[in-house]
Order: sequence, then C-alpha cells, then structure tokens
Amino acid sequence: MERKLAAILSADVKGYSRLMGEDDEATIRTLTAYREVMTTLIREHHGRVVDSPGDNLLAEFTSAVNAVEGAIAIQGELKTRNAELPASRKMEYRMGVNLGDVMEDDERLYGDGVNIAARLESLADAGGICISGKVFDEVRIKVHTGYDYLGEQSVKNIANPVPVYKVQLEQSADGTLPESRESVAPSHTTGVGQSRRWPWAVGAFAGLVVVGAVTLIWREESVTEPSAPRQEASSAATAQAPPLPDKPSIAVLPFTNMSGEPEQEHFSDGITEDVITDLAQLPGLFVISRNSTFTYKGQAVKIRDVGQELGVGYVLEGSVRKAGDRVRITAQLIDATTGMHVWAQRYDRDLQDVFAVQADVSQQVVAALEVQMTDGERARLARRDTDNVEAYESLWRGEALYWYFTKETYLQAQQFFERAIELDPQYASAWGHLAMAHYTAWWMGWRTDPETLAEVEELAQRALALDANDVWAFHAMEGVYWWQGDYEQALSVAQRSIELAPNDAYTHMCLGHVQMHVGQTEEAIHSIEHAMRLNPQYGAGYLWTLGLAYEFAERYEEALSIQQRALARMPMFWPSYLNLASIYTELGRDDEARAAAAEVLRLNPEYSLDVKVRQRIMYKDPTVLDRELAALRKAGLE
Repeated sequence: MERKLAAILSADVKGYSRLMGEDDEATIRTLTAYREVMTTLIREHHGRVVDSPGDNLLAEFTSAVNAVEGAIAIQGELKTRNAELPASRKMEYRMGVNLGDVMEDDERLYGDGVNIAARLESLADAGGICISGKVFDEVRIKVHTGYDYLGEQSVKNIANPVPVYKVQLEQSADGTLPESRESVAPSHTTGVGQSRRWPWAVGAFAGLVVVGAVTLIWREESVTEPSAPRQEASSAATAQAPPLPDKPSIAVLPFTNMSGEPEQEHFSDGITEDVITDLAQLPGLFVISRNSTFTYKGQAVKIRDVGQELGVGYVLEGSVRKAGDRVRITAQLIDATTGMHVWAQRYDRDLQDVFAVQADVSQQVVAALEVQMTDGERARLARRDTDNVEAYESLWRGEALYWYFTKETYLQAQQFFERAIELDPQYASAWGHLAMAHYTAWWMGWRTDPETLAEVEELAQRALALDANDVWAFHAMEGVYWWQGDYEQALSVAQRSIELAPNDAYTHMCLGHVQMHVGQTEEAIHSIEHAMRLNPQYGAGYLWTLGLAYEFAERYEEALSIQQRALARMPMFWPSYLNLASIYTELGRDDEARAAAAEVLRLNPEYSLDVKVRQRIMYKDPTVLDRELAALRKAGLE
C-alpha cells in the first residue's frame, strides 16, 4: 500500500434522501447528469474521480490549488443548472477539500487525509465549500476569492481540532468576488492537530537566522503568506510595472501537463524548473524566480500582462505530454511587449531523450535572445546530472514533498532522494537535495543527534565531488559553516552560490542574510532588494528580512515602514511584531514597543528571549544581539 500526499475533494448532496423519496427516477437522472459535469470539470482541473457511490463523490488532485479551483468551477456550473429546476428539485452539493497523507491500494484512497475531507464536507452549506487550514495556506494567494475562518472544529474520529475555512462563492452585483477576509486566522502549514504557531517557532526559531531555515519563508512564501492578489495587481500593471532590466529578461511559465494524468504534474513541473535553473545560471540574462511564475500555474493568462506584472521582455511557455516511452514537448518564446512569437519548437522524442530536449530548449532561448556565453557557461548549460529518467522523476517527486515542511513529508522526500541515488549513484543533484533534506531536519528540530551536521557535510561533499557547481550542496554547506561559527566560510560559499546562480532569488536572500549577520548591512540590503526584483510576487517573509537588515543598519524609520508593509500582507506574522518591538524601543516610542511585544506573546504565547540568546553564535558581532536583547527586554519580553 503506497502512502502519498494528496489534495482530496469530498462531496455529497444535501437532502438526497428527501429527493429520492419524492421522485427517485428524476433524482437519478439529475444525479447522473451532474456527476458527468463534475467528472469533466475535475479532469479539466487535473484531478481524477476515485469513487462515486450513491450521491457521494471522492476525487484526488495533486495540487490544493487545482482542487479548490475545481470545486469552485463545479459549484458555479451546478448553480447555473439548478437555477433551471424547481426549488424542490434542486440538487445542491456540499464539498470539503483537505490536503493530507493518504494510502492508496488498487487506486482506492484511505486515511485521515480522506476522512478529514469528508468531515469538512459535512460542515459546508448546500452549494458551498469548506477547506482545511492546510489547504487555505496553499490557496490563499493563488485562488482569488474570499475566505471566512470558522475556527478550529472538532470532527468525528479525528483526534485534534481542524482549522476550517468557508470559501466565499457569492458575487456582488458587478460580478466580482468579495474581498478576502483571510487575515482573521493564522497560517496552518504545520498540519492538522499541531500547534497553531509557526513551525519554526520557539525552540526552532533559532533556525530563522540560519541560511537554510529561511527557506520556509523565502522559497515557499506562497504556502504561508497572503499577499495582495495578483489579479488586483494586474489591473494596475501599467502603472506599477517594474522597469525592464538592462539585459534580456525572461519569465518561464509552468509547462502544461497534457498527459491527462495528474500524477504527471511533477514531471512537467520538473522540466519547467530545470529550464529556469539552466537560464538562471547565465549572468547575461535576467530570469524571474519560479515562485513568481508558478503563481500562474493552471491559469489562462495574457502574455503582455505577465510581462508587465513581472517586468520582463520575454515569456517562455510550453506543454509536456508523456505517454509510455514517448514524450512530446512544445515550447514557444514570446516577446511580451508585442505578443509576437520569437521562437517555437515541438519535440517528439523517446523518453530517454527528454534531457537533450531540455538542454536544446534552453540553448534555443539563449540563441534567440542573442545572449553571449563563455565556454564554461556553455558547458554548464549542456551538462546533465543524469540520463536515468526514473531517477529524475524520483528527484522531482521528492522536491515537491520537501517544500511542504512537515516531518512526514520530509521523510517521504528523503526516501525519494535516496531512491534517485540508488537508481543513479552519480546523480549529483540527488546528493545535494539529500544534504539539504537532512539539514532541514536539523534546523526544524526533527533530528537532534550531534552527528547530523557532519552527515550533511558528507552528503554535500559527495554532491560537489560529482558536480562542483551543485547549488543545493552549497546551500547545505552555508548552513553547516554558519552553525559552526565559521562566518567567513559561510560568506564565501554564499558568494560562490551567486556566481553559480546569479538569477536565483533564494540564493540572493541567503547571501543577504549572511551579509547581515557578519555586519555587511548595506550589502545585505542590496542583495535582498535584488532578490525581491527577481521574485516580484514576494510575500511577507521577504519584507521581514529586508526590515531586519535595515534594523541591523540602524536605519530604524525605514525598518519600521518595511515591517508595517509585511504585516499589511500578513497580519499574523509575529516575527515582524518582534522586530517592531525592538525598532520602536530604539526610536523611543515605548508604548508602541510594549504593544508590539504584547502581539508577539498573543500570537506565540510560548516565545522567550532564551531562544534569541541561543542564537549568539549566529552573530559575528554579538554586541548587535546584545543591543536587540536590551531593546526587547525594555519592551516587556523576557
């Protein structure tokens, strides 16, 4: 029996027994027609129907975003069809969506991931949708509707209360959806049944100042941070569009999975990420982060709007169809300022040739944009870690799980990375990913054994022995050096990472954080602001880090403004309140400092300054920490 993470939609008909009792034949006809509609829309949103006994329906999606968008589409279509029926014959479905661990046996699904979805369904109104806190964290900035927090609900046969949200489906007179009220409740990325504080809170908070730990809020801020909806931003794109860089600039949109099999999403996403990674190596290009481009996944977009929103001159889009031992990949490069095609190609190849196709797509883009490359850059662009497709798929399955940041998904990701290495022991990237997985377990507190860091270093060195340019291995080594108090080495490795991936936003954030803590505050501000330009859809975590850098530079008014912007995006983000308490104290605004400290304790009641004391090794100049501790104590924190 296979275990996996899946987004589950459960649905049933409100008042089904009454409908059957009044007219069973008419009810069966409507049920059959509605089920066909639902099946079609589920398939269109990259899902599959797992079971449909009686009036119930269970569907699986590989993405929480696809599941919620599919549920909204279904409810919209059924509402239209119900409008044509007498009030007594309307067939209204209740729906619940959950993201969780499930077990699969002969295509049937079992486990709490399914059970919670069914319990959420029972909480929904007729024609409505309820989602779990974990789903809310995934969709809050990607599915542009409103959400009402219903609190933590005790549900049958589930040990711990479940955070529940109601999806706002009603439209106003002008046809627009209501403004989201998502800020009334905290993020729930730690998973159902765990504490409602942030996963790196209290004992693991020290990880925030470690290069690897900030991954949670920089790399995957889309999981944990609500920012202004991109739809609203695009309406003013021409007024707010970032200026075009002084070099060819490009955004790579997620390649569409055309296989008709949701489980192939990781394959098409992996190809997209590999192309982004290839192009991000080239200093002659300006490449937008995958975090920003993946916000467009599954959406019909206008290329000109994408170009304006992200501030790029070109957009690459494509599709992937994998069938048996064959793969078809299409790609087209479009001038975002004119909408004209610059280059397009379709590849019909054996599956084993997929790596050559990826390399050719990247090289064709570079050629079309007339980017000059050195011999070393050209060699790196052509190099591939593996020619084993199964190992490649295993790596991308693992990476998709890794970013969920739960102990369970970390263990699953580790197994996929180990499987990739088993299939191809020379797969450098798999070794680098495994090093970061073990490092993540260290700073998240899932592993506390002293030999963990030595193991991380050994795995990273294995990766670098196979590929001296593996950025994941470099990030793991940054963390190791940081925990060892070797600041110069940590800084050197961070700078080397920039040379290898000059267009990677996360890498610039890592460099900025190291620079900040070794006293290079102005350089840190520059690095973080550059990361934000590479990732225009940045969330509150980016602003928090930038505000921290300004505080370290003793530019308190600017730090104050930035932290306020972070809280405007995410009102429950207590690290910003922590910094505000220190900033207000430094500005002599003691009442506001005490109020900010009170918010820290309200949102994270177990917070203690003992945590920051344990961070001392993270500061090259410990007097910086001493000054911050004194300010926080004055604000009322102990």
